[in-house]
Order: sequence, then structure tokens, then C-alpha cells
Amino acid sequence: MSVRRLSVCLLVYSLAVAACSSDNSPSAPGASSPSTLPAPAPSSPADAAQLTTLRPTFVVTNSTSAASGTRTYEFQVSDHSDFSASTPGTLAGFTVATNPAGLPEGGGGTTSYTVQSDLQPATRMYWRSRVTQGATTSEWSASRSFNTQLVGYSRAGELFDPLTVGVTVGTPVGSTTFVPGKGIRLNDQNAYVRYQLAQTIGSGEMSIEAEGFYPNGPGEKLKVFTMMDGSDNLLESKFNMSAQYRGLNGNPPNAISFKAVFGDEDFKLEPDFGQRSAAVMSLDPTRVYFWRASWSNEFRLIVEQGRGGPRIYELAVSSRGSTYAPSPHFAFVGSSNGPIGEEAGSWPGVTYRNMWISSVPRPATLGNAVN
Repeated sequence: MSVRRLSVCLLVYSLAVAACSSDNSPSAPGASSPSTLPAPAPSSPADAAQLTTLRPTFVVTNSTSAASGTRTYEFQVSDHSDFSASTPGTLAGFTVATNPAGLPEGGGGTTSYTVQSDLQPATRMYWRSRVTQGATTSEWSASRSFNTQLVGYSRAGELFDPLTVGVTVGTPVGSTTFVPGKGIRLNDQNAYVRYQLAQTIGSGEMSIEAEGFYPNGPGEKLKVFTMMDGSDNLLESKFNMSAQYRGLNGNPPNAISFKAVFGDEDFKLEPDFGQRSAAVMSLDPTRVYFWRASWSNEFRLIVEQGRGGPRIYELAVSSRGSTYAPSPHFAFVGSSNGPIGEEAGSWPGVTYRNMWISSVPRPATLGNAVN
């Protein structure tokens, strides 16, 4: 092959290689993908913190983005760990979710947000944050949990009492002991906690968590909780109500039972002997039981192994058109009838927490900070 022809072939080969190399060359400056905006980092409160306020302040460490431009923050607070839609708040107007956005970045490397209305008390809640810069929004930060203040209240139409921090919105009577983190223990049949409600609740719910029941208790009709009007003697009240776990001579012993009177003995609502016999069971003293009574056009009692756990009892009896209208309206953890000596009083040795009395059902998350 001549030298001239070889030179031409080499030139063609070189141009082809150059062309192929050009197709795989890096793109020109400025055409790269935009950088990711880092999420802020949660700072306080610490994860699983027990707070002493219903209006906490949340603090994050600011995003470390190197880009220029104003950054704003969004905080999300919820009683659901997945931040899904929450159930409505209680009659008292507590908040169970808040989601403020557009908060300017704070100085000193942190940004904070203080809740503007009381969160639901004694509730395990969750929070997280994210940042926006221009048209870019970061991922959510890691979420953290916290427990709102363990505090009770009594207002028209609604009462809540955690009973776990050594105080009560009611009046303890007799030998009682506050067990830290557990609730209030009634040490004998003569002990109870009395509540005078702010107004009569003609239909609603009364519910509580209780631990320490055992078979063959020392009284025929031992009371878990009770309600009545201003009468001194529960059994003489025309508006008496009691949830019972019967003891020895309980007709039959160890039966879950109840009694409710809607204005007159002719409207006495209670299980018959067959229904009581079907409800005989040996409760476990180491287990927490959730007792819930509701009343309207019927009286219904439900007992669960722990709130939301297996249901071990449910029975309803129609009120047959009568109404529940005690005035004044009193409620009791246990029963005030122990000192009177009729049909026994409170369950001795049982520890109670998270008392709820209201014209609406208990919010699902209320009180779960002490579960």
C-alpha cells in the first residue's frame, strides 16, 4: 500500500474515533441535576419525652443546604404515628393535630415552633419537620414521639382524670394510695373517689382502666364504678348505676354484672340470673381491664382485656323509654356504699386510671401515654 493511501486511512480512522469519543463526553457546565435539599434534624423534645405542658415547643437543626435563597419550615404534630387524619378532639376543645407551614428559618442554626392551643392531655403524640427553598421541598425529618402533660379536667359535659401522678380532679375518700405510673388504689371496700359533675349527663359514656381483680372477692356485689344523684345511699337513689364484678355470695360469685335505675325502680336495668351465670369468669389480678358503660335509650356494659383488647363481656338492656336525669350528678371510682354496708362497696386492692365521663365517646388516643 502506498504511503499516501495509508495516511488517508489513518485520517479517516482518527476522525471516526474522535466522533465516537465526542458522543460520550460530559455535558457542559450548568446542565447537571439540581442538588437535593437536606431535611432538618429534630433537636427537642427528645424522643419519648414526658412533657409537663400541653403547648410544647419543637426545635430542629436547620437544613445544611449550600444553595442561596430564603428557607421556610413546616412542622407536623399528630396523635397518629403515620400522621394520618386524626379523630375529632374532645368537647373541651383540645387539639390532636396541627400542621403549620411557611415558618421563617431561625437564627443560630435552629428553627422552633410552639403549639398555639392545648394538645390533648395524657396522649402519646408524634412530630416531624421539613424545609422548603424556592420550588424545592425536602423529605420529612425523622419523626419523634412525646407524651403530653398527664393532667385531668372537669368541665360541663366532660371529665377526664389520669389518676397516675398523685393528684385527682375528684375527692379521694378513705384509704387510698397513688401508685406512680399506675393509678389510684382503693385499699378497702370503704375507699372511693367522688366526682361531682359540672352538669347532668343524660346520655354518654363512663370508662376506666383497672387492675387487681381476683376471683372470690370479699363482698357480694363489689362495685367497679358507680353514678347517682345527690342521695347518700347508692341503693336509695332513683338514678343509681353500678358496674360490678361480684364476689362471694354474689348470686353467682365471680359474675360481671351491672345495675342501672332510670328514675324509678320500675325502670331497673340489670342482667337476669341466666345472663349473670353466663358472665362468670376468673379475672387475672395482673391484667388491666377496660370497663366502659354507656347510657341513652339503653344501658350497655363492655369489658375488654386492656383498652382495645379482646372483648370478654358485652350486654345491653333497653331503658324502655325512660331517661337518665340525676341532679346533681355524682360519679365514683368504686362506691360510697361500703360504709353504709349495703351490697358491699368498692373492690379492695384494685388500682384505677384514666377515668372518662362525657356525653361523647372517649377519644381513641386519650390516656394512651400511661398505657
